[in-house]
Amino acid sequence: MELDLEGEHAHRSYALLVSLVTPRPIAWVTSLSPEGHLNAAPFSFFNALGANPPIIGFCPGDRDDGQPKDTARNIRATHDFVVNLVDEELAEAMNETSASVPYGQNELEAVGLTTAPSSIVKAPRIAEVPASLECTEWGTLQIGENRLIIGVVKRIHVREELIDRETLRIRDDRFRVIGRMASPHWYCRTRDRFEMVRPK
Repeated sequence: MELDLEGEHAHRSYALLVSLVTPRPIAWVTSLSPEGHLNAAPFSFFNALGANPPIIGFCPGDRDDGQPKDTARNIRATHDFVVNLVDEELAEAMNETSASVPYGQNELEAVGLTTAPSSIVKAPRIAEVPASLECTEWGTLQIGENRLIIGVVKRIHVREELIDRETLRIRDDRFRVIGRMASPHWYCRTRDRFEMVRPK
């Protein structure tokens, strides 16, 4: 079956893409308002985009009233943020912070989580996550109703048991992040893995 996302099936774009492009990593983004209010929100339109320089991208949508979400507002104003990665232990807490709350309300307090200071960006990290990426905003692209925020990763913080200090490789067997599956409520674990060596 062929689906026309420019015409007849355009109204199904979101449902089709989020069901087919899976699993997607989750960016649990912390940012600060110009007044210093913390915001924490998860986004699954997210991925690593390149390594030289190291860049990531994610797409925060708008609120139901058409206004940009707090994360986008904060990053436009302050130009930095932290991407916190979500493991199985924190899945429920991450999900709770996806609720729409009034601008300036601290979502982490409601789920009993704490922050840790970042090294070079103003926005704090979530202390309990397995890894965090400190980012500065490279730019924000507006493509139709999509907003793509591109961040340059300046620092990475990783739990000690997750990294091999000699090789600086992540220990995949211990890094149990979750992924986003089909809308509206599906996620996956990443425990079932297999290796394929790339041909030279």
